[in-house]
Amino acid sequence: MTIRTRLALQFAAILAVTLLVFSLVIYFFTYQSRQEFFTANLLARTRVVAHVYLDGTNRTNAASRASYRRYLRQFYRTLPEEEARVYDSQNKVVFREGQVQPESVPLELLQAVRLNRKPVVLEKDFRQTIGVLYHDAQRGDFVVVASSLDTDSQQKLSSLKRILLGGFLASLTIVGIGGWFFARQALRPMQRIVQEVDTITASDLHRRLSQADGQDEVSHLAQRFNSLLDRLETAFAGQRTFVRDASHELRTPLAALMGELEVALLQERTPEEYRRTLRSTLDAARLLSNLTNGLLQIARASDDPSQITLGLVRLEELLLQAHEEMQRRQPTCRIDLAFHENGKANHGTPFEVHGNEALLLAAVLNVLENACKFSRGSNKPIIATLSTNDDQVVLEVLDYGLGMNEADRQQVFVPFFRAETVRNVPGHGIGLPLTAKIMSLHGGSVQVDSELNIGTRVRLDWPVSTKLRVKA
Repeated sequence: MTIRTRLALQFAAILAVTLLVFSLVIYFFTYQSRQEFFTANLLARTRVVAHVYLDGTNRTNAASRASYRRYLRQFYRTLPEEEARVYDSQNKVVFREGQVQPESVPLELLQAVRLNRKPVVLEKDFRQTIGVLYHDAQRGDFVVVASSLDTDSQQKLSSLKRILLGGFLASLTIVGIGGWFFARQALRPMQRIVQEVDTITASDLHRRLSQADGQDEVSHLAQRFNSLLDRLETAFAGQRTFVRDASHELRTPLAALMGELEVALLQERTPEEYRRTLRSTLDAARLLSNLTNGLLQIARASDDPSQITLGLVRLEELLLQAHEEMQRRQPTCRIDLAFHENGKANHGTPFEVHGNEALLLAAVLNVLENACKFSRGSNKPIIATLSTNDDQVVLEVLDYGLGMNEADRQQVFVPFFRAETVRNVPGHGIGLPLTAKIMSLHGGSVQVDSELNIGTRVRLDWPVSTKLRVKA
């Protein structure tokens, strides 16, 4: 079932229930009002009958009684199929007037009137029967019973029922048809969005939905979808750039490998020449291996964070491990470590964070290795400072190397980007982008400050383990 059909049916159902309840209320109160009005008329009739009988019987002759009865009839309106009876204390009919009905008055009615000493009303199929107790000082108590058919209410209520039923059906029909067109008109922007979405492909992700300039729910949906398209376009552009740059970087060591091997196979070589060729190809293979490992680490850092194993990591131990590894990789590079603990921090282990140890080690190694590579020739050591404050653990790595200008600094997190000042330094430009992805997965951040020919400061910030919320 389409949304348009569902909306039309729901709208019609709501209106149908409302009209039905409204019609029932109107019918009920009209019925109650007419019933009370008829009961009041019938009660007045019983009083007239009582006067006719009791006062009339006190007259001396029949002519006088008949004249008095005709006189009283001028003061009340004769009711349809009216019948009046007067019962004495023995429940015998002592007076009867009007159309004689075949049904007798129930004995329970007479007993109830005498017991309660209040009017008692019975109703059946618009025929009302009312019994009233009338007291005469000389002749005792009498029960006056008047009965009549409320034909006027029967006709009026029947007509009202037909009007309400006809109005209900007509309104339901009109609302059903109107609701169908209303739902169609309301959902027209959604149909336009569907048509526009169907035309957007991977080759034209720059296109956006045209219904995003309003304040209604459809416009909000279009705005959210446009935001999704922005992220998809960025992701696709990044993927294309990554594939292009990765292909270019992989081609360089592969070309070197193939060139060395092809030259070595052109003619017979001495053992020393073969060893030189093997050493050259081994260096190219190592570059290729390092590049491949870096690409795999970037892919792993881009995975779903929920699939990465997280635990408590002691950053001071991890920094010592990274320092030891750098001494093995770069034995001529001097790295001085410093630890500053904030004694007011509200956590037990000062340098403890929540994360994946292997990924965090890779991030720290990338920063330290960049500092070593880009500060060769400097007489000053690299300084790595690990400190804490109330809610963060901070690692700052400061080197006094080549540095970079502001334009290059803004591009350092782009994969495979190499600054102009470090083009002659071996590398692939994936260290800092990988570090940024790893820090983002751990709820942290990376900041790079650099001045050309002065040095570079890289700052890594982690939330402490008690306050960390890994980004989804």
